[in-house]
Amino acid sequence: MRYSQSEKMEVIKLVEESALSVRRTLRELEINRSTFYAWYRRYAEDGYDGLADRKPSPKKFWNRIPKTVKEQVVAIALEKPADSPRELAWHITDSYGYYISESSVYRILKQYDLITSPAYIVISAADHFKQPTKQIHELWQTDFSYFKIVGWGWYYLSTVMDDYSRYILAWKLSKNYNVPQKLDKEIRWKISLMM
Repeated sequence: MRYSQSEKMEVIKLVEESALSVRRTLRELEINRSTFYAWYRRYAEDGYDGLADRKPSPKKFWNRIPKTVKEQVVAIALEKPADSPRELAWHITDSYGYYISESSVYRILKQYDLITSPAYIVISAADHFKQPTKQIHELWQTDFSYFKIVGWGWYYLSTVMDDYSRYILAWKLSKNYNVPQKLDKEIRWKISLMM
C-alpha cells in the first residue's frame, strides 16, 4: 500500500506519541520498520517536504549506444539497402574502427522501421491427396522412430503401414539402431503373409 505525504506524517506522529515501543506500534499499524525508518530519516533531513513521493530517477545504462552512432548506422543502412544487419555490422567494424554487433544493428534498424518482414509463402494443406490409394496393399508406408525411456535408454521402433486402410502391417521395437535401418527377417516374413 502506498501512503500519501500526510499519512506518512500521521504515522510518524502516532509512533512518537505512542506509549508502546516503536516495534509494537509499527506491528499494530502493519508497517515495516525499515519503511518507517526511511520515512523518519527523510523527515528529519527535509521536514514535511521530505515525505513527498519521489519519482524514481531514470535508469542509466553504461553500454547504451549513443544517438550519433544510431544515426550513423541508419545512414549506412540507407546507403546499402541490400545488406543484412550482419553485413552492415561487418562493414561498420571494418570501415569505421569500432565494433557493433549485428543484433544491435538489427535493433536500431527495427527501431527506425527499416527492417522488412520476410516474405511468407502461405501453403495450405489439400483436402485430399492428388493420387489417393484405391485398394489395400497398393502403397505401404514405413516409419522409423526413436524415443528415450528414463532409466532404460533409447529404443527404436520401425513400422510398416498400409496407406489405404491405415493398418499397421508389421512393427519391430529394438534396443539397437541396426534393426530400423534394415527390416529384419521377422518383419519381412509378416509382410509376405499379407501378400
